Amino acid sequence: VCVCVCCGLLSSSFQPPKDTEQEWVIPPLRVGLPCLNSHEAKKNPPASGGGGESGERRLVVFWDTRRKKKETPARPPCGCSVMAEAHTQSWVVDREELLLIRKLKDDLTNDIEKLKLQIKAVEDQILELDNIDSDEESEQDQVDVHKRRGFRLFNMESAKKGIKYLVENDVLKNEALDIARYIYSTEGLNKTKIGEYLGEFEPLNLEVLAQFSLLHDFEGQSFDQALRAYLWSFRLPGEAQKIDRIMESFAKRFCDCNEGVFSNPDTCYVLAFSTIMLNTSLHNPNVKNKPNIDGFISMNRGIDNGKDLPSDFLTVLYDSIKNNPFKIPDGDGSSSIFVSSDKSGWLVKEGGSHKTWRKRWFTLYNNNLIYFESDNEKNPKGTIPLVNLEVRKADDKKPFVFEICPVDGGGKGDEAETIKAAKVKDGKMVQGKHTSYKIQASSSEEMDSWIKCITAAMTKNSLNEFIKKRRDGASHV
Repeated sequence: VCVCVCCGLLSSSFQPPKDTEQEWVIPPLRVGLPCLNSHEAKKNPPASGGGGESGERRLVVFWDTRRKKKETPARPPCGCSVMAEAHTQSWVVDREELLLIRKLKDDLTNDIEKLKLQIKAVEDQILELDNIDSDEESEQDQVDVHKRRGFRLFNMESAKKGIKYLVENDVLKNEALDIARYIYSTEGLNKTKIGEYLGEFEPLNLEVLAQFSLLHDFEGQSFDQALRAYLWSFRLPGEAQKIDRIMESFAKRFCDCNEGVFSNPDTCYVLAFSTIMLNTSLHNPNVKNKPNIDGFISMNRGIDNGKDLPSDFLTVLYDSIKNNPFKIPDGDGSSSIFVSSDKSGWLVKEGGSHKTWRKRWFTLYNNNLIYFESDNEKNPKGTIPLVNLEVRKADDKKPFVFEICPVDGGGKGDEAETIKAAKVKDGKMVQGKHTSYKIQASSSEEMDSWIKCITAAMTKNSLNEFIKKRRDGASHV
């Protein structure tokens, strides 16, 4: 067996060519003797002699006797171009070292195979956790695996898929109370997904919402304490209809726990929305002149079955919101203040009756386009819920005008559909009379920006005028 000192190539089948006149010299070498090309080898040449014992280090030298000294030497079998002195090439042979190398190679190969088997065993264990081998796992282990998978489906895909999986695998009963308890008590569930699930209009979701609210104990709590606790258990969805259903459920539960605070749940419902709007107005940096207590009291007149709520009660509520803004959880459970708007700025709006154009400060927030008389105004002039509406560039003589109107135009003339918006008139909230809103921006870029933001905020689901309807209904009882 030959080992090339240049490249280390092993050649166990090399034999000298038979068609050339070559001389082969196999002298014994001292262990550790350097290559013939080295300076040490030239100073201390190896002793000549015959073969040695097994394991003795040997040097195999060949040269072509037909070549002249200055001609290119013949190459060894490995093809190396580095040649020994005097047209020679060297291989070092150490039988014991070679056997040791082979043994190490075999050991490494065996170790690699063992590692492969261990890796496969781990992969099989992971697969078993997902697919559940009932023959090898206990019943409790199976339940834990199903819980983990249902949890991941709830957070990573949708609450509906997660609940469905848990029901199908007997972790949850297909009953509203059991599902509500799971949502209410399981830590780490995505609170955005919880809000979306609770706001759905499916029969089971409505029952789960009712049971979820019943799990909250508001007895003895103040109105704002109860509202804070309720809104912390999930994140309000963006769709107005879902918010409407969720806040209805809160109002009913609060009134059941605190009889006599309000004459009916509608009062609690309207006040909840007024409180959220107050929180936004007080802590939104785009509102420079914050609303005062008198404005808040005025806005909530007549909402308690046609009567006014006690001014002391509203004052305490106002101070609580002013000093301690509402926080709502992000999807992962962290919190953010419920005040930021999507876009704000000056625009010019066409009036509903007189068609006069007036400059207004607009704020786009939570699927609502709210406008103020000025950027430092205390109370809004009106609100346009962006539901069943569309926004587009308007065909108008004025430049940079866009239009908000019902989907598919909403009809023409007497058949034109009135947009379900609200505005403040004489200190009270009344329904607007617009069949469309024409709004002028200061530039083409500004117009395109508003159209893009409003389009993103719009939903195409029907919505009753949730605040106006409840307030008007309460005031006419």
